[in-house]
Amino acid sequence: MAFKYPANFDLEGWQRTVAFHGHTCPGLALGYRASFAALRALQVKRAADEELVAIVENDACGVDAVQVITGCTLGKGNLIYRDYGKQVFTFARRDAESAVRIYVHAGRSNSDPGYLELHQKIENGTATAEEVTQYQQRQQQRIQQLLTVPEEEILSLQTVALDLPEKARIFNSVECSRCQEKVAEIRARIWEGRPVCLACVETYTRGW
Repeated sequence: MAFKYPANFDLEGWQRTVAFHGHTCPGLALGYRASFAALRALQVKRAADEELVAIVENDACGVDAVQVITGCTLGKGNLIYRDYGKQVFTFARRDAESAVRIYVHAGRSNSDPGYLELHQKIENGTATAEEVTQYQQRQQQRIQQLLTVPEEEILSLQTVALDLPEKARIFNSVECSRCQEKVAEIRARIWEGRPVCLACVETYTRGW
């Protein structure tokens, strides 16, 4: 199914995002829209270094769009993951005093019971070949909707105060006394008087 993009749609940016993620899906489209909303709200371009910071509250598909479009990546240290299970993305400029918090509420508008029913069948493996085709068609329609509807129909933006995390640091390494592999000293633990990595340290608990 061919998409009908609006005249101002960044098709090249979407194609790069899909190529990075590996496939199209509604979650990726939402992250894509949130990322561009953040860049516009903060009046910035894609981050070359750590001048822009993203705090994401989920580890779902949309985070890949955040990395591609905003330049906030795990490797650069300006992508912070908080395991809250919420479709919330907060973006901040290091040279500004405020940030923009974006809550994705698109799920409220997806009231198509047929789509949800097909999704459940796909998930539990009971869908017929015809139902799989129907689901794929509805999936593509849903993606196109998310990419083209007015922003306020799927996103809520709020300016917030934010204490930014410090910039990424490089720490000295120590050798794990068990596996003999190097580990950043800030992540090492002392066990029986010797440094060990988190993969080798033994857990001690009394059940409290």
